[in-house]
Amino acid sequence: MNWTLEVVVVPVSDVDRAKEFYADRLGFHVDHDTYLGDDSGLGEEIGIAEGARIVQLTPHGSGCSIVIGRGAVPEMPPGSLKGLQLVVPDLEKARAELVERGVAVSEIQVLGQNPRPVPHPLDNVGFVFFTDPDGNAWSVQQISSRP
Repeated sequence: MNWTLEVVVVPVSDVDRAKEFYADRLGFHVDHDTYLGDDSGLGEEIGIAEGARIVQLTPHGSGCSIVIGRGAVPEMPPGSLKGLQLVVPDLEKARAELVERGVAVSEIQVLGQNPRPVPHPLDNVGFVFFTDPDGNAWSVQQISSRP
């Protein structure tokens, strides 16, 4: 049986600002932007407050999405999520794209010794780091091929 990770909730303080960052700066696809609560009071029966909103975004090529929102997502302090990781086949190209989109991203860092420096010396050990506007921390790792 396959067990797939499909959604990670990212805690943010401002849904519109976060949506702009993830969609416009990082290039994530906006799967949906849904308002769930209304003034009928029906959402209260299942714990959804008036004005609840869920935005789902997916990185290009990923099987896992992120969800940001208010009123219908688990409450966590904005910026408290650390260690989210994206994987790309070309870290130099990915970093250049982030810089071009206005993301404050670290220089490429090599962490550890590469157990398989072929086909590329950055595979497995090459990383860059950035945070979203709330301080949720992301890394991007290069893996150009898998054994």
